[in-house]
Amino acid sequence: MDTRRSGLCIVRGSQAFGARAIRGASAALLIAAFSGSAMAQNLVQNGSFAVTGGTTSIQFGTGYSNSLGESVADWTTAGYNFVFLPGSTTAQGSGGSLSLGTSPAPPIAGENYAAADPIYEQGPITQTINGLTIGQTYAVSFAWAEAQQTGFTGTVNDYWAVNLGPNSATTQDTTGKTIATQSFSGWMNQTFDFIATSSSELLSFTSMSPGGSPPFALLTNVSVTQVPEPASVAMVLTGVVGLIGLARRRRSTDGGSLTRA
Repeated sequence: MDTRRSGLCIVRGSQAFGARAIRGASAALLIAAFSGSAMAQNLVQNGSFAVTGGTTSIQFGTGYSNSLGESVADWTTAGYNFVFLPGSTTAQGSGGSLSLGTSPAPPIAGENYAAADPIYEQGPITQTINGLTIGQTYAVSFAWAEAQQTGFTGTVNDYWAVNLGPNSATTQDTTGKTIATQSFSGWMNQTFDFIATSSSELLSFTSMSPGGSPPFALLTNVSVTQVPEPASVAMVLTGVVGLIGLARRRRSTDGGSLTRA
């Protein structure tokens, strides 16, 4: 038996196995570094405004006593705010029925969306977010749009004022755009970052408008997730660089062994 040939096979097999192991570890570290935010826990409950107890679009919150027994869990409001089910054109409210000039399809099929009047009985839509770490950055993400109540004419412009925390100075606004009579802006995705000052913070969405007759701001797909710390990502990337260096050194060492054999 040629022991030199056998030794070469062992060295090559070890080299290939070590390279595969290092590549696998590097890939795992990269996935951890760049997919952390996508895998982060969503701290918002009922981010798509699901209605319990019925299948009718309704006004929700303390400003309306629903005779149908329906409710929207986890969210609080005292404003003239509604939840529309997919395909629904009319919602029941304290002033009777309300319809939008368009019937927007939600950005994700089958989900509901909230509609808030920024002028008449304006009031924020809120939820207390628990499980926060003081000093950590959290991303508030959502889809939003602009529409108009039926029976009115004139251009409209509205936007959302968003906050996570007790200090109004941290409020951030979406950028509204003027839309034509009885039209729909289309859904827009938005993310704002906030730094937690307490383990529990109030998340609020307030519909705002510089004017219009009457505008409605729409909201759905709400999430709050922790933003990965830059230091953590840097540590992972350092580990990947180290593994690449180790792989190169192994190839160099194994190659030298093969030449001497």
